[in-house]
Amino acid sequence: MGKGKNLLRCGEINIFVYFVVAMFGVGSWVAVNGLWVELPVMVPHLPEGWKLPSYLTVIIQLANIGPILVILAYTCSKDSLNEKVIVYVILTVGTIACLLLAYFWQTTSYIVGEEHSTALLILQFFLACVDCTSSVLFLPFMSLFRVEYMTGYFIGEGLSGLIPSIVALGQGVGKMTCENVSVVNMTTNISYYEIQAIYHEPSFPVKDFFFFLFAMMIMSGLAFTSLNKLPICKREHVIEYVMENKEEASSLSSTSDGHIELSSDHTQENSDNNPTNVGHSNSELVLSSKKKPCLTICPDGSYTLPVQSLRKEMYFYYLVLTAWINAFSNGVLPSVQTYSCLPYGNNAYHLAVTLSSIANPLACFIAFLLPVATCVVINVFTVLGTCLAGFILVTAVKSPTPLFQDSETGAAIVVLAWVLFTSLMTFSKVSIATLFRREGKKALFWCGAVTQMGSVVGAIVTYILVNVIMIFESAPACS
Repeated sequence: MGKGKNLLRCGEINIFVYFVVAMFGVGSWVAVNGLWVELPVMVPHLPEGWKLPSYLTVIIQLANIGPILVILAYTCSKDSLNEKVIVYVILTVGTIACLLLAYFWQTTSYIVGEEHSTALLILQFFLACVDCTSSVLFLPFMSLFRVEYMTGYFIGEGLSGLIPSIVALGQGVGKMTCENVSVVNMTTNISYYEIQAIYHEPSFPVKDFFFFLFAMMIMSGLAFTSLNKLPICKREHVIEYVMENKEEASSLSSTSDGHIELSSDHTQENSDNNPTNVGHSNSELVLSSKKKPCLTICPDGSYTLPVQSLRKEMYFYYLVLTAWINAFSNGVLPSVQTYSCLPYGNNAYHLAVTLSSIANPLACFIAFLLPVATCVVINVFTVLGTCLAGFILVTAVKSPTPLFQDSETGAAIVVLAWVLFTSLMTFSKVSIATLFRREGKKALFWCGAVTQMGSVVGAIVTYILVNVIMIFESAPACS
């Protein structure tokens, strides 16, 4: 029996629980990511055509009412907000919306004399509310677990983009051939030939793809329930007992392995006076917003005494850095990826999308194997990522004729830039979130909040550049 338990452990983590955490993380953005990758199949059947992505972008920004309401509730509730109930609510809403999309995604109606995909747009709003709100709910929930499990959550978040992309590739999304077709000029009634992109029929319908997203949301909900209810998961919960005065802290003695031990009097006293916080491995997490020493009771019975490690200025610096990283990662660059990659060919575009999706969870796993807690490394990686983002933006602005457009070298460089950008920024983001996990639940909440704020600002700025100022020009699919 003991050997079986050891097989499930890798250092400080339980492998099964780590996997369940990742499956929970998948539910963070799988619905919206899935909808985006399915657009090439859906667009030919919808009245908006390729204007649909701009509609969806606006809807996603409107859906940020969800995290705003949670932030207000959190601020007003003085840390008494029941996040678990809200997580169950949003996962249920996302699951139902995916199921309804399977049946009604083509349902249209007329609004102000124009036909629109009403059902799709409304259900997209609910999906976007779910995913945007996950930023300020899922991260604080992870404070219930050891710091080592944070990378598991971010691996799941990365997989929320990779898994739908793989399924969509299997479906045949984006498969096309360039054919010389006859076109009639309606003004002169003269026919001529031009090369056009002919997209292939998918191997399975859009309805089945939404059933897949429905299944993924159910899986995420089951993972969340398991993390709260299964004994093997509850044993990985940590308890943090906030000590009110120095006398309590002085009753702790350090062991040779760096853990902290309680004196027998201290253990007995707090077991009697506060049994819900000490000596009960699946208790709720208790955190204080004040700078008090905090006793963390680990599943193996060891004790650690974390004290707020980040200075105030560093705390806010990392929040700004998180907003900066996510502004590029989630807002700016996804909106210009077609402008950046398509001039180098359809293969370069799909390679950049697919390899970047793989790089995201891979960078999270590397952050687990090689954790970094130094400001210097995080700063260097962020600066390098920002430089790569600048290069990617230059290629997008130069579209449809960027540098090295007609060479394989150019295609390789742009694909490599996307993969390196994703890897560096993801590693920095996960490293910062891991530091914030050590600061406690409140720090993770604000980390999630600024993640969404940065994403919103980046998306709005890019929307203006793309649709209002129109500084980007698309490259033809066939050239």
